[in-house]
Amino acid sequence: MRKGKDVILVTGATGNQGGALIEQLLRSGHAVVALTRRPASEQAQALANKGARVVGGDLNDPASLKKALAGAWGAFAVQNTWEAGVEGEEEQGHRFAELAKAAGIQHFVYTSVASADRRTGIPHFDNKYRIEDTVRSAGFPSYTIVRPVFFMENFLGPWFKPGIDQGSLYMAIKPETKLQMIAVRDIGKYLARAFEQHEKLKGVELDIAGDELTMPEVAQVLSEVSGHAVKHVPPPIEEVRKGSADFAAMLEWFDRVGYDVDIAANTRAYGITPTRFSEWARMAKW
Repeated sequence: MRKGKDVILVTGATGNQGGALIEQLLRSGHAVVALTRRPASEQAQALANKGARVVGGDLNDPASLKKALAGAWGAFAVQNTWEAGVEGEEEQGHRFAELAKAAGIQHFVYTSVASADRRTGIPHFDNKYRIEDTVRSAGFPSYTIVRPVFFMENFLGPWFKPGIDQGSLYMAIKPETKLQMIAVRDIGKYLARAFEQHEKLKGVELDIAGDELTMPEVAQVLSEVSGHAVKHVPPPIEEVRKGSADFAAMLEWFDRVGYDVDIAANTRAYGITPTRFSEWARMAKW
């Protein structure tokens, strides 16, 4: 890869993972095309100001994807289950990989989810593994699959932040269950490494994590950084299931099995120091 000349197309450019990857790539002097449905948005314009070329496109619009992929050397693929739905996400994943291969992409990076290869029975894990199969069989000259665990940033999202603001961390897993998690900025570092060391990471499928805590431990950290007491309150799983059977299945799997990333081994192998939850929480806006 020729730094600054070989273009890397990044999907989900204004989202968590795409944005974190772009930050790392631009910082290292790479040529980036940022794909977004809203190129005129404030977030997209911020990327343009940092040096990315912003283009409009939609994962459900093949014509826009073909146009964006034209001339790119590498491509990063990410889809969002909670926006597209399980079936919609899978369709997007297959479509983008197939179009990227047809466009002559030399190195393809797909972000999946940790343990997608373990037959979890969780719909939004299993569909990503089927997308992985498409990536493996597409015939790319080179590809890397990166599988992150639960995002630390989820605690700032609508499923958790309102409760945290009121002093309750509502998460339907057992108090003794340790949950592996990762900061999005660390995902960006691994994704950038997948492009920069594409020869070394050709065909690699890597699960990544940064820390491992129980929910009472998470609540203690949140109490310290938020300025008010936060307590772990596990709601009945059936209440969660009413809102999302998929999400409930994931929480039950956390209790029953859980992620199994070797964080220390990854640190040794890739030289990326993991962000601990307490460090991430101190930097977050509560």
